[in-house]
Amino acid sequence: MFKIYHFKRLNSTNTKAKFFGINSVIIADEQIKGKGRFKRNWKSSKGGIYLSLVLPKTTKPQFYTFIAALSAKKALNIKKIRIKWPNDLIYGKKKVCGILTELKEKKAIVGIGINTNNEIPFSLKNKAISLKYIKKKGINNEKVIKVLLKNFESYLKSKQSKIIRDWKRNSFLGSQVKVKTLNGAYKGIAYDIDKDCFLILKDKNGNKIQVREGDIIINSL
Repeated sequence: MFKIYHFKRLNSTNTKAKFFGINSVIIADEQIKGKGRFKRNWKSSKGGIYLSLVLPKTTKPQFYTFIAALSAKKALNIKKIRIKWPNDLIYGKKKVCGILTELKEKKAIVGIGINTNNEIPFSLKNKAISLKYIKKKGINNEKVIKVLLKNFESYLKSKQSKIIRDWKRNSFLGSQVKVKTLNGAYKGIAYDIDKDCFLILKDKNGNKIQVREGDIIINSL
């Protein structure tokens, strides 16, 4: 299904992907200007996995993000890695993988960055970790990408209810968190995910709050 295009170095696989057709996969060994949420930079040195999938535009792009998280989680095959809403994989409280889904004209572009064999900058060592330090050995990036894409293709054929169900099983739900949104900050338990992939936070008074966007800080897993 997917057609792969491999580059040694790109500014951003998401930026490059907008010039390719549906079902293309853009892979770079290194990104100079990797993109994260809210226009943040994604550190993308050699050794990591940096790829973007070009998919049909959808009214619910959050499902592509969920599929990407599940596909990466299963490809990495490490039980202690959990999915953190809305777009990360974490080991403990440290990021292993980040996902950025963007809508461009008639396309949806899903960027996936995974810390596999790359070195984490000193300034980010308390926030991120590479798989080679978790497994204490080098990671076969080609094998991870192959399994990830196979999982992604399979999930594209799945019902949305299955995607949400599998996401919950592999997620950080139940953790004590702080959520920073454009409208304020909230504390509570990451309680649930609704049918539209939005987070349901349960505060200390038992109130349930729907969170549509924001940053999550995990206080305890």
